[in-house]
Parts: sequence; structure tokens; C-alpha cells
Amino acid sequence: MQEIQTQSHVDGWPLELLETLDLGILMLDKQYNILDWNRFIENHSRLVASEVLNQSIFDIFPEIDKPWFKGKCEPVFSVKTPMFILWEQRPYLVKFDSTRPITSSTPYMFQNVTIYPIKDANDEVERLCVLIHDVTDQAIGKKQIQALNSELEKVSRTDGLTGLFNRRYWQERYEREYRLSIRNKNTPSSLMILDIDHFKKVNDTYGHQAGDEVIRVLADLITETMRTTDIIGRYGGEEFVVFLPNTDLTNAKIVAERLREKSERCPVVHEDTTISFTISIGLAEFSTNYANTTTWLEDADQALYTAKHEGRNRVCLAKV
Repeated sequence: MQEIQTQSHVDGWPLELLETLDLGILMLDKQYNILDWNRFIENHSRLVASEVLNQSIFDIFPEIDKPWFKGKCEPVFSVKTPMFILWEQRPYLVKFDSTRPITSSTPYMFQNVTIYPIKDANDEVERLCVLIHDVTDQAIGKKQIQALNSELEKVSRTDGLTGLFNRRYWQERYEREYRLSIRNKNTPSSLMILDIDHFKKVNDTYGHQAGDEVIRVLADLITETMRTTDIIGRYGGEEFVVFLPNTDLTNAKIVAERLREKSERCPVVHEDTTISFTISIGLAEFSTNYANTTTWLEDADQALYTAKHEGRNRVCLAKV
């Protein structure tokens, strides 16, 4: 290393060891000019240290965020204590290619960075030693675990057939919204429950795979009709539930009628067979008279039963 060739060691580190360590060592002065670096950085940057001496690190590595990096270094100069930067905070300091481009799932090297103060004879910090650790394997491993955990969480709360919330997770969200409705008494919210009319006949006539396809199509229609803030779940079989926040009964009925009409006009094609279906819907608006989530859901379910009793393919409202 050019800057330190007049010394036999740097802060106790033999020169031979500095050159062979599997980490980057970069020396900077107070103006962020490059004083030297080791073979690790030469190999990954494809630049020889002697070619960049006394040049600004920001010119050699323009990907470095100048204000951010100075903000990290200034306390090292002033307080004389090291600074640690983890890859979770920022994936890399300098953008080196991944050392495993074929087997790695990332095109660049993840890095942990340590910035050490180098004191002179007067105990002043005029230089910094920046250590760059290749932590690509650890970072990829952690990301894979995080992705797996996220997928497992998604699977645990999602209905496999429709992609909607399953009954357990929907119930959790519904109970949370119920508590919010109690707290925000002046903000209306409504509950919708619906199912497919004569669904058993669909299964008996066309088979369960056709029945599953009808359920999937209806789930897509519900998602398409509802807002992103509405909480949709498959409650069981051909039955679905939707929580509509900030929605009174009048507006909930408009949405329900829109969904009912869409379903009536959307036949399902399964193995060259066209299957028409209709749905019945029950609605209940939140009331402080509901002692718990069950009584509210029961009122919506009773409205659905009324819709069935009155001839199906219709929307009925709970009687408060």
C-alpha cells in the first residue's frame, strides 16, 4: 500500500496481512482524497491504487452519496470513535460486482462498512480507514428467510382457492374494525355477507371443479367491485364476507347491487360448458346496539337468509 510503505505496520496490523485479508481497506484524508487501498479493492474496482492517489473518493466512486457519507465520517473525525454501517441500512458503499455472479441472486456485493479514525502523534484524526466487508452470502440468506417468512405469513392468512383472506384472518381483521367502529361511533361502516344461489346444483350438475371455478370467478368480481380499503374474505364454501369501512347502508346497497348485477351478467365457461349463476346478499350497518361481532354478523346473515327466502338474486338489508 503506497501510503504506508514507510511503516512496518498500521495500528498493529502487518502489511502482509493487510494485503491478504478478504476485505477492502481504504485510506482517506480529511478532504476525502484517497491515500491508499489494498488488493481487495484493486481486484473488485479494477483500478490500481497508484492511479487514484490524492483523488476524491466521490470522483472515483460516483455512486457514493456524498452528503450521506460525509455525515457518517464527520463524527469519526470529531469524536474519534468508529462508525459502523450495516448492509440493511444501505446495501453497499461502493458498487462492486457480486463475487458469485452465476450462483448469486444479486448482481452486486452487499457490504458492511466500518470507518476507523487514524490518529497522528498529537492525537488528532487526520485520516480515516474504511473497511469494506463482503457480506453477500449473509445478506442473501437473510433476505431469503425474510421472503420465506413473508410467504408463510401470506399463506397462513389466505384462502388457497380464491386468494382472498381466509375465515380465520378475516375474523381477526373484522374484530379489529368492530372495535374501531365502537370508538368512532359517528363514522358508519357496513357488513356484507353473500353466497352463490343453488350452488349445490352447480356442483351436482357440472362437478366440483366447475364449482371451484365459479367460486374463483365470483372472488375476482368481488375484488374488482370493492375498494382496496374493504376487507374481503371467503367465509366458507361458496360464502363470502366483506367489511366496508366508512360506508353507510345506502351506499353499501349500491355497491351490493352493482356486484349482484355483475355476477348475473358473468357466466363461467368450464370445459366448453357455460355456467350462469346469481348471488344473494345480506347487509347490516354498524349499530351501538351490537354487543359483539357475532350479533352484527348474525344480523347480516339473517338479511342474507331473507334474500334467499324472497326468491334469491337480490340484496336485503338487516332490520335494526
